[in-house]
Amino acid sequence: MSDQAVSIFSRRRFINASGGAIFAPAILTSAGSLRAQQKADSNETLRIGLIGCGGRGTGAAAQALGADYNAKIVAMADAFDTQIENSIKNLSTQFPDRVDVKPDKKFTGLDAYQKLIDCGVDVVLLASPPGFRPQHLTAAVEAGKHIFCEKPMAVDAAGYRMAQAAVEKAKQKKLNLVAGFCWRYSTSRIECYKRLHDGQIGDITGILATYYAGPVKPMPPAAGRPAGMGDVEWQVRNWYNFSWLSGDSIVEQAVHSLDKICWAMKDTPPVSAIATGGRQRPAEDGNIFDHFHVAYEWEGGILCHLTNRQITGCHNEVFDNIQGTKGRLVIGKGPAPFIDGEKRWRWRGEEKNMYDLEHQALFNAIRKGEVINDGDRMMSSTLIAIMGREAAYTGQKIIWKDDAPPAPPPADNDKGKDKAAKKEKAPERASLAMMSSKQDLAPDNLKFGDKFDPGPLPRPGVTKFV
Repeated sequence: MSDQAVSIFSRRRFINASGGAIFAPAILTSAGSLRAQQKADSNETLRIGLIGCGGRGTGAAAQALGADYNAKIVAMADAFDTQIENSIKNLSTQFPDRVDVKPDKKFTGLDAYQKLIDCGVDVVLLASPPGFRPQHLTAAVEAGKHIFCEKPMAVDAAGYRMAQAAVEKAKQKKLNLVAGFCWRYSTSRIECYKRLHDGQIGDITGILATYYAGPVKPMPPAAGRPAGMGDVEWQVRNWYNFSWLSGDSIVEQAVHSLDKICWAMKDTPPVSAIATGGRQRPAEDGNIFDHFHVAYEWEGGILCHLTNRQITGCHNEVFDNIQGTKGRLVIGKGPAPFIDGEKRWRWRGEEKNMYDLEHQALFNAIRKGEVINDGDRMMSSTLIAIMGREAAYTGQKIIWKDDAPPAPPPADNDKGKDKAAKKEKAPERASLAMMSSKQDLAPDNLKFGDKFDPGPLPRPGVTKFV
C-alpha cells in the first residue's frame, strides 16, 4: 500500500467484540490458494469466501455458485453468527453439494473478514455494510484474491482514497475485480448505452434519474434495544440507518441510478452539485435522510438530476430519461428501454439476469486467465454519490475539484501603511471541493460494547463540509 493508504488503514481499523486487534493484511496469497495471475482449469474447484452474510451477500453467493459449477462456498464471515447460519441454510437448499462451510471456517466479529481472507479461499465476495468496504477490499487485494465487490465502495472521502489505492494495487497484481453495479452487465442496457454513445439521440442535453422506493431497513424504536447492548452493536445491527455504515440511501441504493448517469456521461466527473434533502419520517434514532434531489452540472452546462426517496405510501419508480438533441433514451417506462426521436429503437432481445451475468463475467475471466477491473468507474460513481449527499447535508454547492489559482500576494507598497497589518494573512477560504474532502465518518478502534455517538441528523445551512 502507499503511505497514504497505510495511514488511512491504521486510522480506520476495527477490533472485535472481545477487544482483540485485527490481523495485519496478508501480503501474499496463501500457499494452498489459486494464484491470481494463473488460469484456473475447468476441473479445478474454486473456493469462495463470503464476507457479509445478509440478504445481498447470500444472493451474491447464489449467483456465484450459479456462474461456475465447479465452485464451492467454503468460508463465511459476518459480525453475527445467526447471519452465517441463515445464509448456509438458504444456500444449501439451492446448492446442497456446494456449500461446504466447516465450523472452523465460520468467522464472526468485526475482524472476521481478515480471518476468512487468510483461510485459503480463491475468490472473495464483499457484501458487508458499506462502511467496512474499504478495509475489506484492501485486505482482499493485499492477499491476492479475486473479488466481487458490492456497491457502494465507501461512505466518505477517507474510505474512497483507501479503496482507490486498493484498486490500483489490484491492477498491478492482475486481480479480477468485478463491481456490484449490476446494470453495467445488463444485456439491454449495454446495447442502449452503446447506441447513446454512438450518437443515436444526438448530444446529451440533460438527464433525469429517479429511485423512488420504500424504506429498506426501518429503524426499530429505541425501546426495542436489548438491555446492555452497546452503541456500536446496536448501530451495526441497524446499519442502514447510520451514515457511517450505509452512507445514506443516495450512496447505498440510489447510487445505481447515479452510476447510469455516469455511464451516459462516459464516466467523467461533474463540475458541481447542488442539492436538497431531509427526513420526513420521524425517527428516535439514526442520522440519515429519507429523500434527496441532486442537480449535478457537467461540462458544457449539462444538468443531470438524481432524485430518490424511501417513504411509505408514495409513488415508487426507478426511471431514467436521457434527453438529446435528436431524441431521448428512456429506461424504466415499460419492460424494455427505448429511443424516441429521429432514429426510433426498442430493445427486443433476450434479457438475461444481470446479477448472474456479472458473476459469470468474473468466473469466466478467472477460468480463462483474463482480467476484469471495474475499479476506476466504481470508485468514481461512489464518490460522486457522496458528493451529492454532502451537497444536501450542508446546503452548499459542492465542486468536484478546486482549480482556482492561489490569491496573489499583496502589492509591496509601504507608503502610509502599517507594516504589521501588511503581514497579516487573509483568512483561508474553506474548500468545498469533493476531491479535497477530509471527511472520515468511521470511528477508530471500536468494540461492540463501546459508547459511540454517530452525530446528529444533518441540518442544511448548519452542517459543515469537511
